[in-house]
Amino acid sequence: MSALIDPEEIAHETELVWLEDPTLLDYVRQSLDRLPSRRGKPAYHRDGRMVGYAILGKDAKPSRASGTFRRRVFWLLPHDRDQQPDGLYETGAPSEAIDPRTVAPKVKGYKTERSEGGPASPAMIALGIVLPAD
Repeated sequence: MSALIDPEEIAHETELVWLEDPTLLDYVRQSLDRLPSRRGKPAYHRDGRMVGYAILGKDAKPSRASGTFRRRVFWLLPHDRDQQPDGLYETGAPSEAIDPRTVAPKVKGYKTERSEGGPASPAMIALGIVLPAD
């Protein structure tokens, strides 16, 4: 979850790779996954879709117990606002969600008015989707 990500856990990030344009998304979910490598597109085993992931530098060390690396993965579920604007997250956002405009390598990101259901994203505007004013 976003609030639980310790800055030390993302200190070895060198790059974020976006599989979708993050400026078109009001929020993305982020998590720290145990992955077998520092680089490359990780396998995705959740419902929904992966929208981005972190690349780690050579100085990142694997876990002694598992040999895996903790890397951030950004994702969305089928019931998230981008797919169901009138659904569960019409306003508000999941606890692990952050505004993708606030995230960068080594920066965990945070919620904003937009991610909580405030002003519509460019994609929503282009589709003619209007969120409630309150």
